[in-house]
Amino acid sequence: MEKTEKIWMDGKLVNWNEAKVHVLAHALNYGTGVFEGIRVYETDKGKAIFRAKEHVRRLIDGCKVMCFDLPYTADEILKAMSDVIKANKKVDYIKPCVFLAGEEVGLNPIGVPVSFSITSVYLGSYLGKDAQEKGASLATSSWLRPWNMGAPAGAKVNGVYVTSTLAKREAKMKGADEAVMLNAQGNVAECSGENIFIFKRGKLYTPTAASSILEGITRNSIIEVARDLGYEVIETDISRVEMLTADEVFMTGTAAEVSVVTKIDDRLIGDGKPGSVAKQLGAKFREIVTGKDPKYDRWLYRI
Repeated sequence: MEKTEKIWMDGKLVNWNEAKVHVLAHALNYGTGVFEGIRVYETDKGKAIFRAKEHVRRLIDGCKVMCFDLPYTADEILKAMSDVIKANKKVDYIKPCVFLAGEEVGLNPIGVPVSFSITSVYLGSYLGKDAQEKGASLATSSWLRPWNMGAPAGAKVNGVYVTSTLAKREAKMKGADEAVMLNAQGNVAECSGENIFIFKRGKLYTPTAASSILEGITRNSIIEVARDLGYEVIETDISRVEMLTADEVFMTGTAAEVSVVTKIDDRLIGDGKPGSVAKQLGAKFREIVTGKDPKYDRWLYRI
């Protein structure tokens, strides 16, 4: 990740090093925040945010789940995101975050002031060049994906992702690129920050929205694109054995985009090489986000 110059914070652009909160900020101590990660792409018509309106809607929905009083409309948030992209030289990723910034000791969030920041960075390849070209390796985590009765798993709530960081650390310590997490029922949920797909017997499968996953915007995009290309896509429970014996496995996410998986728990997926379906979908996704397929131009929010 490369830093940028300006951060949008509570309606103003401030210098990177001036965007600060107190050590007793409620969000810092208790994880009370909602965030998004959104990719910015270069197209022949300039920069564009991928599915900006859908990301803003999910941010607003997350604030509703957390009972945050968000003092900005969707249009104002879109403008703020555009402003922070324009204010910085090298941007391919933005991270809006609404959080309880008030100084408070104790769990009670009622009455704690809300703050809103939008940070832009240059992220590049999230999983690294080797994983991108050769395929990523996964390790099944001992940490389960937080389930819907124990956490707001369907919202991007800051505190929920503590488990994801533990899973990611565990995977890296095992020498893998990423972690795959099971849910409370023992089925495949998602990776630490990506949704997961398998291709088996000519069909694509992905866990349902009720499987304690985040209903990813890139996930939903790939489902639509795959169906447009003639693939049958089934949202269903996926067992660990079904995942390990799939013909292909790939991940989707804002940061990871479409990332092929070639090894899970030291077992090769298929022949251990990037599969044709994942490569086709990845290539089509790249065309879409860079503005080369007008059919999906509605997904690009031009700056």
